Amino acid sequence: MSTALLPDLSAACDCVVFLLVRDGQILLEKRSMQKVSGPGLLSIPGGHVDPGESNEQALLREIQEELGVQPLRWQHFCTLYYQTAELQRNHYYLVDDWEGEIQCFEAESLHWVGINDTEQLDVQEDRMALQACRQLMDTVC
Repeated sequence: MSTALLPDLSAACDCVVFLLVRDGQILLEKRSMQKVSGPGLLSIPGGHVDPGESNEQALLREIQEELGVQPLRWQHFCTLYYQTAELQRNHYYLVDDWEGEIQCFEAESLHWVGINDTEQLDVQEDRMALQACRQLMDTVC
């Protein structure tokens, strides 16, 4: 069997994706039309891990840069690969407590939607991650 069609996973860029949950709703972003990757898509917010940065350091920095809030409690719940212009290794985090008022610094707009509204998401990997998150939340509640 040939593996020529399989991507080189070692070349993937690490990213953090943060699923903010409050009162049975999740925060989604409509990506700016100026973004190279996924312009205009409705997705879970996130960003790249910088060289020398841990995933958790990137999580704290990216949430501050994109939403202007400081997470107080978070939990990693899955990692998925996502092919955009680059191959991304997305580390998904559930964030259910933060301080500060959410602001929209990088996206076109932000939207709170029901946690069961997976059809709202334009990115299949985000829908898969949301399903994994709901399963995690069902086991701890």
